[in-house]
Amino acid sequence: MASALGRSASAASQVKKFMVYRWNPEKPDVKPYMQTYDVDLNSCGPMVLDALIKIKNEIDPTLTFRRSCREGICGSCAMNIGGSNTLACLKKIDDNVEKPMKIYPLPHMYVVKDLVPDMNHFYEQYRSIQPWLQKKDESEMGKKQNLQSVEDRQKLDGLYECILCACCSTSCPSYWWNSDRYLGPAVLMQAYRWVIDSRDEATSKRLDQLKDPFSLYRCHTIMNCSRTCPKHLNPGRAIGELKKLLAGWGKKPQPQIQGQA
Repeated sequence: MASALGRSASAASQVKKFMVYRWNPEKPDVKPYMQTYDVDLNSCGPMVLDALIKIKNEIDPTLTFRRSCREGICGSCAMNIGGSNTLACLKKIDDNVEKPMKIYPLPHMYVVKDLVPDMNHFYEQYRSIQPWLQKKDESEMGKKQNLQSVEDRQKLDGLYECILCACCSTSCPSYWWNSDRYLGPAVLMQAYRWVIDSRDEATSKRLDQLKDPFSLYRCHTIMNCSRTCPKHLNPGRAIGELKKLLAGWGKKPQPQIQGQA
């Protein structure tokens, strides 16, 4: 009986407070505010996204956020949790019930509603770097496989895994103040991914697009981007490699294998 009472008391004590940013554009007279929800961790999954889904399903159906895969692949549930940009589906709930968990949308972006940021500008910047394979003669594109050596393929590791969640870009002070012209770490890392691809033949054109004072050179190597990436990538390194190529300190290696098959 005593042990059963002990377990019951322990279960009852696992109620954690979640303080969530709320703003509804349909109520312009109501300023943004933080709303507190009590969640019983004993009946909730281990991740922050589990808590948000539980809040929406059982407590407040008006709470709005993005989510899809729940496996750290789609990047939909990117938000600021406990002061750091991350994915809610990969962020474990701190089981210290004395400390509330604060959840905000990604910083320095327009908010559509609650935890949903407006990603349109970010995607337009991504489109501007033309993130697809380009050849000098594209008449045969799609008809045969473009050959690439194992070593050349390995150069793309740590670049192609980016899920465009924007956690890195929205943690960058340079992007906060110059997002109208500075492309930001996520987009620049993808630019480098295509620049360094041995199959791509538009290297000079891609680098020329980055030569203005803002597109690339607003990066001051603060490295918030690499620290916050939920996929453990290193956008700062990719930006450094782009700077070396533009300065002439580096050169894209010749492909080990060329042609199609």
